Amino acid sequence: MKQFFLIAFLLTGSLIFSQDKVNYEKVSQQLLQNIIDGKSNEKAIQLLENTTLEDLTTALQTDKQKIAFWVNIYNAFIQISLTENPEEYENRGAFFGKPRVKIAGEVLSFDDIEHGIIRKSRVKISLGYLKKWFNPKWERKLRIDNDIDWRVHFALNCGAKSCPPVAIYSSKNLDKEFDFMTTEYLKEQTTYNEETRTAKSVALMSWFRGDFGGKSGACKILKKYGITPEEAKNLEFKSYDWTLLLGNFRQLDVN
Repeated sequence: MKQFFLIAFLLTGSLIFSQDKVNYEKVSQQLLQNIIDGKSNEKAIQLLENTTLEDLTTALQTDKQKIAFWVNIYNAFIQISLTENPEEYENRGAFFGKPRVKIAGEVLSFDDIEHGIIRKSRVKISLGYLKKWFNPKWERKLRIDNDIDWRVHFALNCGAKSCPPVAIYSSKNLDKEFDFMTTEYLKEQTTYNEETRTAKSVALMSWFRGDFGGKSGACKILKKYGITPEEAKNLEFKSYDWTLLLGNFRQLDVN
């Protein structure tokens, strides 16, 4: 069965595999491209379901490969799940915590992907400061190896109006792509009062403040990316608009 899907799956006319080796990053990219183009994702989903943990960990060896793959997977399945069942968004806690994404023999929730794999086994509700003590084997094998890349918060789209737009990420250009989306998103979400030196920015910087180095770290980020003309003395956070918004795609301009 697995061999059938390897043979059958095509990526815009070119094979995404070499013999028995699947390019899983391209699979994740094609998932989003198919959504943008209104095409079926059945073959890609079946391929992911039928792969093994060993195959996936062998293919995704660097943090950049892991992050690009899992961000694309997260964003794609958010679009797929909420397009099929938008009423699930009425109970967001249950929605994000429900196992639904079958990959490499495991059925993962969006929380598993975001907080277990991409954020290296962090406790979801801990402002980014606490690690989980006990983690399943698949999580230890699939998660990133190094420190959390805080820019990922400006790449993940959970389906809400206040979320960053959805883009297709690649390991090759991940730094440029993350910097582009970080800059564009923070420009849209941030205001600055020069008299009081007060910045008001996205609530993500509050919810996961440990990832950003606390409020002081967030103020440094706003200055570094040219969002504020100087390092803010005070940082406030905007309310998050949880209105469901699907199809919010953006092209990455990193040339």
